[in-house]
Amino acid sequence: MNVGVNYMREHMPSECRIHYAVLDSGGISPNVVQAYAKVRYVVRSPDLAGLFTLIERVKKVAEGAALMTETQMESTILAGVSNLMVNTPLMNVMQDAWDSMGAPDYDDEDHAFAKAIQATLSSADIAASWNQERLEERDMVLTDFVLPAHNEVRQMGGSTDVGDVSWVVPTVQAYGPTLAVGTQLHTWQVVAQGKSGLAHKGMVAAAKAMVATGLAAMESEQLRTAAWEDLKKRRKGQDYTSPIPAGAEPPVAAMAVR
Repeated sequence: MNVGVNYMREHMPSECRIHYAVLDSGGISPNVVQAYAKVRYVVRSPDLAGLFTLIERVKKVAEGAALMTETQMESTILAGVSNLMVNTPLMNVMQDAWDSMGAPDYDDEDHAFAKAIQATLSSADIAASWNQERLEERDMVLTDFVLPAHNEVRQMGGSTDVGDVSWVVPTVQAYGPTLAVGTQLHTWQVVAQGKSGLAHKGMVAAAKAMVATGLAAMESEQLRTAAWEDLKKRRKGQDYTSPIPAGAEPPVAAMAVR
């Protein structure tokens, strides 16, 4: 049993994730083995090389199941994104821009609205936001300080095609202060704050930080050179390979029919 567990660990590191959804079970009769079934998987890994390895592992498991049941397995990759490459030189410039601006100047109305939103959140939600930034929890609904730069990629379990861009050209991102402290993504609370005054102020602040960083890169050849060198070092000799195979087509027609 231990041998089997160790074997699986070699192919499924603890920081990786596999999610699935059964799209078509083949039919509605419970006492018949259906002739056709369809399942969709989302495979996640912290790095691009690990992603390719894990995808092949998932395929082998499916091929093994097909072999055991004397059926045929077909697989198609519909979408894919690469892991994000941070860039220290650009990050330092953007951090300076944020530090020079400071936090947005929220007014009483902003704080009142954020307080109402935060009242709908659990203590665990609020604690999670502070823990994510590795900070001691404070009693506030809107932050009045600028976070330090993240010279690493925080494992939040999300995906973005900016990751692919960051493999090809030096890239930096900013997290704007657009939500009440404790707000969790993919919730109604995010939607409720989308057009609020506090969200608009955070968005404008983020835009200013981005513009300042872009302008600095345009004006400084030294910064551009340092950014490219940092990217080259982080790629560790790996060439960029898109996780989407050549010739892959989005399932637009199929989605429209459904």
